[in-house]
Amino acid sequence: MQLGFIGAGRIGRPMIGRLVGAGHEVRALVRSAAAREAVTALGATPVDDVTEVAPGAQAVLLCLYSDAQVRELALDGDLVDRMEPGTLLVIHTTGSPLTATAIAERGAARDIEVVDAPISGGPHNIEAGAVTLYTGATEAGLERARPVLSAYGDPVVHLGPTGAGQQVKLLNNAVFAANIGIIAEAVRLAGELGLDEAAVLRGITNGSGTSMALGAAARSGSIAAFGAAVGEFVGKDVAVVKQVAAELGVDLGSMDGPHRVLADLLLPEHRALMLADASV
Repeated sequence: MQLGFIGAGRIGRPMIGRLVGAGHEVRALVRSAAAREAVTALGATPVDDVTEVAPGAQAVLLCLYSDAQVRELALDGDLVDRMEPGTLLVIHTTGSPLTATAIAERGAARDIEVVDAPISGGPHNIEAGAVTLYTGATEAGLERARPVLSAYGDPVVHLGPTGAGQQVKLLNNAVFAANIGIIAEAVRLAGELGLDEAAVLRGITNGSGTSMALGAAARSGSIAAFGAAVGEFVGKDVAVVKQVAAELGVDLGSMDGPHRVLADLLLPEHRALMLADASV
């Protein structure tokens, strides 16, 4: 397929590599000489302006850092208007489901199907073709997108209409963040008992209390080191969770306490973002 790609960063570049390897022709928006060189080395065609991404593309993929950037391009900007009728817009950025549904409404007027497909995993999962994709789309839209998504996504989990993928990804992130907070509390208790933190983390990973977050914390050597390592994206994502919950008139219930424990592990700028007032 002919594809346009916006967001050739840490997550986007291995996606581009997998897409090219699967036989797709990719035009990728770049903003620097280093990005141009990296995209070219992957076998994709670098372009300098967003106006060059959509023409002729059967699908355009967004892998941007923030929901605000997605809105700027697809709602405030004219990306959707530049796309060909009957094509696909895939949103990999973790953001508000309200953004995804608003873009889908705009796209429907031009017969453009929007698939929200936020990821769970990192660059190494993408490179292995085994990153989890939480997708929201019509059945027909997902099947049209599957040849693209399957280049790096496994499993590709269909969760409902457009916006559902974002909702479940945010719930996943809320649980992940709460899990880190609970582990931090366990480590605090272990310290009061005079136990070695690294030994406790190793021990629990071999029992029924284990989890993906716990395993990563054990490999990091301490919960503080793990919190610092993941703080930027966890802080950002929990802030999005809180904002969306406020917009929808729901709360995070008992997860709020562990989230506040987690916030104490983060760098000040990430902590401030995570604890910001999300009331609407």
